[in-house]
Amino acid sequence: MFKKILIANRGEIACRVIKAAKKMGIATVAVYSEADRNARHVDLADEAVCIGAAPSRESYLVADKIIAACKTTGAQAVHPGYGFLSENAAFAKRVEEEGIVFIGPKHHSIAAMGDKIASKKLANAAKVNTIPGWNEAIESSERAVEIAKDIGYPVMIKASAGGGGKGLRVAFNDQDAFDGFTACRNEARNSFGDDRVFIEKFVESPRHIEIQVLGDAHGNVVYLHERECSIQRRHQKVIEEAPSPFISEATRKAMGEQAVALAKAVDYQSAGTVEFVVGADQSFYFLEMNTRLQVEHPVTESITGIDLVEQMIRVAAGEALGFKQEDIPRRGWAIECRINAEDPFRGFLPSTGRLVRYQPPVATMEASMAVPERGGENATNVLGGVRVDTGVYEGGEIPMYYDSMIAKLIVHGSDRNDAIARMREALNGFVIRGVSSNIPFQSALLAHPKFVSGDFNTGFIAEQYPSGFRAEDVPHDDPDFLVALAAAMYRRFRDRAARISGQMPGHGVQIGEQFVAVIKGQAGVMLHKPLRIQANNSAMRVTVGERLYALDSHWEFGDIRVSGHCNGQPFVAQLERHGMWYRVAHNGLLIEAQLMSARAAELLRVMPFKAPADMSKFLLSPMPGLLVEVAVVPGQAVQAGERLAVIEAMKMENILTATQDGVVREVLAAKGESLTVDQPIIAFA
Repeated sequence: MFKKILIANRGEIACRVIKAAKKMGIATVAVYSEADRNARHVDLADEAVCIGAAPSRESYLVADKIIAACKTTGAQAVHPGYGFLSENAAFAKRVEEEGIVFIGPKHHSIAAMGDKIASKKLANAAKVNTIPGWNEAIESSERAVEIAKDIGYPVMIKASAGGGGKGLRVAFNDQDAFDGFTACRNEARNSFGDDRVFIEKFVESPRHIEIQVLGDAHGNVVYLHERECSIQRRHQKVIEEAPSPFISEATRKAMGEQAVALAKAVDYQSAGTVEFVVGADQSFYFLEMNTRLQVEHPVTESITGIDLVEQMIRVAAGEALGFKQEDIPRRGWAIECRINAEDPFRGFLPSTGRLVRYQPPVATMEASMAVPERGGENATNVLGGVRVDTGVYEGGEIPMYYDSMIAKLIVHGSDRNDAIARMREALNGFVIRGVSSNIPFQSALLAHPKFVSGDFNTGFIAEQYPSGFRAEDVPHDDPDFLVALAAAMYRRFRDRAARISGQMPGHGVQIGEQFVAVIKGQAGVMLHKPLRIQANNSAMRVTVGERLYALDSHWEFGDIRVSGHCNGQPFVAQLERHGMWYRVAHNGLLIEAQLMSARAAELLRVMPFKAPADMSKFLLSPMPGLLVEVAVVPGQAVQAGERLAVIEAMKMENILTATQDGVVREVLAAKGESLTVDQPIIAFA
């Protein structure tokens, strides 16, 4: 076994690998860029080496610097995590040539599966189901139309070197095929330096289901069941679960056996994932093989109790797998939500900055720790739990140079409904302040009837939220509960104020029971809700309209997270006071409310509304980021749709265009400047 390994990555996956190595008694080396000098993975590792400037092309993607760090520190092996160099066959080969062990598959396996056209040919040869299509590079738009007609519409036009949704179009007719081929080819050339494009049948109502495989150097390969990854936004996974609520035992077995056959065909020696597209009739077809650890690997670990990172290290060290196919359990249900630094109410634009508050829910599971059974050796129920994989900490920065992931939130339950309930509670207790997060969106997805019933496919988010995600899209079965919670906390503050010493006789704080909750709406509209509060220490009885809420909570002044019982049912919510306003969040819904007397509420109704300043004459930054280009100068006339500026953040380049014709009066921000949300960039006359 290795004595020391280097992790050629950052963020939560670097922390995850470090935990597995420490459990095995292996020393760890972290590498970091200038932007990650104070990152969590640097602190967790035994040693750390700076490998360059913040941009990944100058640090995490430079193979020479990774190899030099291995040699300097005496690391015998390198774990690439996912992303960056993890599926780079040339890097894996170079590492091996330098006498360092690559903790992953052999370079020839990575190369074989890295090319989509070559991998489909290999899959065919291994008798793996493949989608009907044309697997040779296509030379022209006209030829693309001919092939699409032969296959039968709809078809999918894909770049051979594509990934992450780039170089992909769906065509429903000849015109779509003609235009889509050109667009894919150009996108592939610009993104990957490889303009080869192929065409295959588009499976309607498709589900994205993947099989986890594990192989060793002794010819053993097993599959660790499947993951359901159909909840995607723009081809990026949002929620993953294991097992799938859709496929049958027969389909599961057939998919697993084909995944193993493909892995054996390329002499696969590590953890890997074979991705399939599955039709409504449970027909399944090979998509691609990811020759690395997947982001969503924790859900597989939760239902099997097998530590995939540990297994990768053991296989790389030459050990044989310690179990056979029939030994792999499938216990309970696991769900993972990717918690990202992005604003769901602003089109999911990246949100960077300092984590002013960061309090994940209490973890009862841990990476590398199997889920214990309830009730002894022959138990069928599983003791569920919560796991948080993260690479950040309170007070740390979310830098603009890398991806937007803050954490992965994983829950395990006895069945799917139990897992969903646990995830909703865990999301309610996940406190993130300083940057925006996608938690409200995740909460809405988990409450959606189609998700709960398991009736979804890869088009689910696009179909259910065609205009993007808005505050009014957040479902809540009882919004008045949030009002009652605000009222209960208000009463706690009033009780404290009444106990302040030195109050003038006859002029002390009077509490009372009758109040009005004034709830902030859009454009100055206020909703008034009369209510009654009766208090008995930590127990409160709040009546909103005709509904009684008996609240008993465990909350201290200054806490954001509040837990307790309402009418006998447990709850977790978040509550903050901002001046006179109480901000309450629960199940994705956020309200802001003031509590006041009926007379004060009556007077508030006649107060004039102060409209926000008119910013229509300014181009505002929609997100924090780096201003990489200003395409106009003062005095220049611009037309609607014309390019004005480009902002870069978290691997995304956002082009800002004019919404109407106008003349530039002043440029207010300079190229290279770091922008905040809504910062003016250009003023128009």
